[in-house]
Amino acid sequence: MQIRAFNPHTDVPALLSLLRLNTPEFFAPEEEEDFINYLKYEATRYFVVEADDQLVGCGGYNNPDGPTIFRLSWDIVHPAWQGQGIGRRLSEYRIQQIRETEGGTVILVRTSQHVYRFYERLGFVLQAVVKDYWAAGYDLYQMEYTGPSGS
Repeated sequence: MQIRAFNPHTDVPALLSLLRLNTPEFFAPEEEEDFINYLKYEATRYFVVEADDQLVGCGGYNNPDGPTIFRLSWDIVHPAWQGQGIGRRLSEYRIQQIRETEGGTVILVRTSQHVYRFYERLGFVLQAVVKDYWAAGYDLYQMEYTGPSGS
């Protein structure tokens, strides 16, 4: 498994395929346009995971809330590769980048009820819930990183 920087010239079709494979289980269909816009205009710190010569995961981070406050963004893992540590490894990689390279002091994630338990296991703590935020039936779960949970 290799983590590398996102290439906007070659990776977009595979990333859209990953999103579609995870819709509607984890993403609302109407989120695809948001993802496309993110990849076009905001994906300056976005990464992909390759395994067995295929793109199997992706995720990034940004800091729209200030110079030391960062958000993990658009985490997606191919359904056939879920549960194999890819999401954990990619999240830990980005947390390390934020802490060591960016000087981040606060790390947030905005996710849904469908995957917030994954982030809890990584050491994120639930801060707020907003019903139907992403789309009908897709609630916002705002979480903050407090450190490894040990699980």
